[in-house]
Amino acid sequence: MQTQANEQVERWQLVLERDPLADGQFVYAVRSTGVYCRPTCPSRRPNANQVEFFETPQEAERAGYRSCRRCNPQGARPSAEAIAAACRYLKEHLDCRVALSDIAQHVKLSPFHFQRLFKQQTGVSPREYHASLRNGKVRSSLRQSASVTESVYDAGFSSSSRFYESAGRDLGMSPSAWRKGGQGVEVRFTTFSSPFGRIVVAATDKGVCFLALAEHDKELEAALRCELPAAQFFRDDAALAAYRDVIAGYLAGATPQPDLPLDIRATAFQAQVWKILRSIAPGQTRAYSDIALELGDVNLTRAVARACASNPVPLVIPCHRVVGKSGKLTGYRWGVARKEKLLARERDGR
Repeated sequence: MQTQANEQVERWQLVLERDPLADGQFVYAVRSTGVYCRPTCPSRRPNANQVEFFETPQEAERAGYRSCRRCNPQGARPSAEAIAAACRYLKEHLDCRVALSDIAQHVKLSPFHFQRLFKQQTGVSPREYHASLRNGKVRSSLRQSASVTESVYDAGFSSSSRFYESAGRDLGMSPSAWRKGGQGVEVRFTTFSSPFGRIVVAATDKGVCFLALAEHDKELEAALRCELPAAQFFRDDAALAAYRDVIAGYLAGATPQPDLPLDIRATAFQAQVWKILRSIAPGQTRAYSDIALELGDVNLTRAVARACASNPVPLVIPCHRVVGKSGKLTGYRWGVARKEKLLARERDGR
């Protein structure tokens, strides 16, 4: 029973991500509409409690569901099949620097058309997808293997040095620490007052790993320990004074944007969203749907909102500059009132 439940969770995650490799593996049906779809269907995602999964379209139809006209789960979809073939090709070439032209040739598309199609359907570029596959395999292996070296080679890296070149950026901590769930990683933190309430800034020796706003220090420390449950925490006001001063200066209007070294983990999609957030000028806003369109597909709007909500370093990555399509200030983890006040301060310069 537990295995079946885990499979349902995994399949739902593939549906949320519109993973091309899931296309053809199963279909999902929506009880409220009576329709069944491909995992990559571009339609708006239903509530998870309205969904059930079937191995084939025929099974879904025997259960009384009808085929989605938008994604046509019974028919052939050359573009989706091409992207799925490209994903398989990348998965089979984890240890190679795969050129865009090679993948495009493999799926019989022009490089320009393939690049645009791939990003539209997956939300990331082929290069970013390839990198996430390799590092994802390492993360999975590290949790099961006693050897970091074994995990690195098993993921397709020709040498440990090639993996370590990007491990800090992609994993946010050393491979050994990741395998232990962050156990043994030292995180120093400080708290201070601001016009927006109390703030906690936490950092490893590589950079800021967490930032939060609240009314009381107890809330801040609870949020920090929830975010990094296996780390070792040390209060160190003196060591983090420089980081504190940069944040305080920004909130006081002395600088337009805090620029600090970061030690955070991100999927390829989150990294893309966060990069766009950092390009939004202070005091300006972008709609979630506009960012989704910039990434190639308006149907990624909810995924953009999730990436904003999972941002571990607000202010440094300014998720408060993203708003609803109508301009309404919605969905800020640290409170809509703070979001409004932050934008007002940026626009007024004070």
